Amino acid sequence: MATQAVHEQLKAKYLKRLYINGILLFFSLFSGILGFALLEGYSWLDAIYMTIITLSTVGYGEVEKLSEHGKLFASIFIVMNIGIFAYALSTIVSFIAGGEFISFFKDYKNLRKVNMLQNHVIVCGYGRNGLQVCVELEKAGQPFVVIESSEKVIQKLQEEQKLYIQGNATDEEILKQARIDTAKAIITTLPEDAENVFVVLTARYLRKDILIISRASRENSEAKLKRAGADNVIMPERIGGTQMASLVVKPDILEFIAHLSGQDNNIGLEEIDANLLPEELHHRSIKELNVRRQTGAHIIAIRTETGDYVINPDPETLIQKGKKLILLGTKEELKKARDLLLNNII
Repeated sequence: MATQAVHEQLKAKYLKRLYINGILLFFSLFSGILGFALLEGYSWLDAIYMTIITLSTVGYGEVEKLSEHGKLFASIFIVMNIGIFAYALSTIVSFIAGGEFISFFKDYKNLRKVNMLQNHVIVCGYGRNGLQVCVELEKAGQPFVVIESSEKVIQKLQEEQKLYIQGNATDEEILKQARIDTAKAIITTLPEDAENVFVVLTARYLRKDILIISRASRENSEAKLKRAGADNVIMPERIGGTQMASLVVKPDILEFIAHLSGQDNNIGLEEIDANLLPEELHHRSIKELNVRRQTGAHIIAIRTETGDYVINPDPETLIQKGKKLILLGTKEELKKARDLLLNNII
């Protein structure tokens, strides 16, 4: 979205009242100046002066003694316009002192940053699941923007200095404002499955190739979300139940998996897309790549073009486009492996 369009959007949101009050104040001043000039024969400067002191009720006194018609006009003018003047003045003061002026520039700055996003993740909803998604994305250093309709939640996002778009994620224009055209993925965590279906449908219509991950709360919603275009459907309740049961029957395995996915340890997993490898590495075997000997990281799995996983692949397995390599190692080993495979640096 262009910067000019962003500016127009913010003006519509924050400056509508100021525009209306400005117009009302202009007509109040104009009618007063014209009335005093025509009825009393005041100069334009004196007419302006009389209009201002009449509206502001400062009581400095008249420029010249008013005629009967002038007194009548002044009385009617005060009754009809002093409320407008007071309301306009209070609106301007509240806009500046009440924080709306600062909020205006915060929103403008936020939307300019959103407008520059590339290869980011769009998170729809900032409830419990959306919040956790953002926490993990932030830990991984992945840029993201949140779509949220609640004014209260938007204020929270402002305080946390997170990028946001205020609006309904099912709206095509809102997704465009979140730069779905340059995003790498969209995660919808809205509380209602029907809303998530609409988001998935709209996102898939706008981008055929984007990765879409959706939350579901009911079993029968999973198939609907998949048909709508979701690549993955996550049911938090199912995951929570599975994890609690695993703590009883396989506690050490679960602890090991949690250890791998944690951000505070030195061991982790890395995913490398074979499509990104230099051409000379394609159709070479795992053994020929010699990743483990050169970096210490170990290729523990390969995701095939069909989405299947080959665990602990044979050393003679060829690396081909469409596959993805899953590596295990320390952070330093994984960094060396990425440099070796993607940039031929070691």
